[in-house]
Amino acid sequence: MNEISNVAGNLPQAAETADLPQNVEAEQQLLGAILSSNDVLDRIEDLVKPDHFYDPVHADIFELASKRITSGMQTDATTLKNFMADHQGLKALGGVEYLLRLQLSAIATTAARDYAQLIHDLALRRSLIQLGKNIADKATTVRDESSPDDQIVDAEAQLFQLASSGTASKGFQSFLRALTDAVEIANAAYNRGGGLAGLSTGLADMDKMLGGLHHSDLLILAGRPSMGKTSLATNIAFNVAKAFKRGPKPDGTEGTLSGGVVGFFSLEMSAAQLAQRILSEAAEVPSELIRKGDLNEQEFQRYLRAAQELESCPLYIDDTPALPISQVAARSRRLKRSRLGLDLIIVDYLQLLRGSGKADNRVNEVSEITQGLKAIAKELNIPVIALSQLSRQVESREDKRPQLSDLRESGSIEQDADVVMFVYRGEYYKEREKPGEENLEAMAQWQQDMEQLHGKAEVIIGKQRHGPVGSIDLSFDGRFTRFGNLVKPWQQGGDQGF
Repeated sequence: MNEISNVAGNLPQAAETADLPQNVEAEQQLLGAILSSNDVLDRIEDLVKPDHFYDPVHADIFELASKRITSGMQTDATTLKNFMADHQGLKALGGVEYLLRLQLSAIATTAARDYAQLIHDLALRRSLIQLGKNIADKATTVRDESSPDDQIVDAEAQLFQLASSGTASKGFQSFLRALTDAVEIANAAYNRGGGLAGLSTGLADMDKMLGGLHHSDLLILAGRPSMGKTSLATNIAFNVAKAFKRGPKPDGTEGTLSGGVVGFFSLEMSAAQLAQRILSEAAEVPSELIRKGDLNEQEFQRYLRAAQELESCPLYIDDTPALPISQVAARSRRLKRSRLGLDLIIVDYLQLLRGSGKADNRVNEVSEITQGLKAIAKELNIPVIALSQLSRQVESREDKRPQLSDLRESGSIEQDADVVMFVYRGEYYKEREKPGEENLEAMAQWQQDMEQLHGKAEVIIGKQRHGPVGSIDLSFDGRFTRFGNLVKPWQQGGDQGF
């Protein structure tokens, strides 16, 4: 069953559908074109399915013809008549002679795509009418198991499903088509000048390892408390939104040329706290001074200028706590339908989301959440970054670099994710190993180690479905909670920021 049939269900009886939008003549012309030239089906099968037809007899003719043609059998009025001789609906229209009239009355097979589009659009309108009726009926019927919020989420999901129907072919495609798409992606990356197939994070070494953030990918960014996973996610969100540029694309359509629109679900921090972090980074004013209000005139003016420059930044923050995964999907669809669209979702953090309430334990609930996030990434064709906590077993090891087994409820998270990344700052742990002042040799070694680790962080790629694993070295400035590109010893005069 396709999207429209899922939404509309069975149409009412003829007396109730008299005023529904339909065009029986277009259906006749399309069926006649298919019976005259079976190749027509290849051009329209992505748009039209049997239940798009208003006349149920036409739907049955189309379904039977489609099955025969896709099986490689020649199909016309003559070959169909043996299979539909006893069809009661066809008898009412004149029997098997009706099939011959359809075939002979086809005007031009070249117009088949236009007829198919019209049939699809009319079916979509009927589905919208039926959906509106269903929404009204459900809202009228008061039941404990269906809250108004659940009904809104369900209605939005069905509306988005309708909006997405008929826009692209599903199922198999030729290798030539796949090659063309691959070349177009590479061409877009080449034109961006960064050699990236995906969305740039603004961090050069991370982009090089990941190839950017790819559409439909679920990326897990995990770390222990104080490692800076929220800071890194905020930096990426800021970089993507700051680089946003919209205009005409090579195919003539309007769309995102660089950067992107970011939706940030902050389940732990308020929107104001998140904005404060971004402003601290942009204005280069330490976040603790902002919290205390201990700013001099120059710092405060820099802070205000940064706020003015960023006020048009397409970064949208939802700080509703304990959101169910269904609401994350619904709100993301809503933002995707907006004028600018949606190019990246970030969720901080995964364990604070709720499932549907049907899971019998926490492991199954997390599995439902990760599957839901992956489904959002595929449905909206955008990357989704979800932050995740790590278990305490990291702290019990001598080498505290995290690994896949440290993920809480790691089975479902590791399985559903396309990329799993860990944030690690050795400076954090080394700082807590400071020896006593009386042990001069140990203190000297500790100071040397701290100098080597100061201002540095690692992002460890523990899993990448379509690329290499390994470590990425980044700079980290705790004053502004900012990650940046780390200047290597052999690089002279490089940019440490982004």
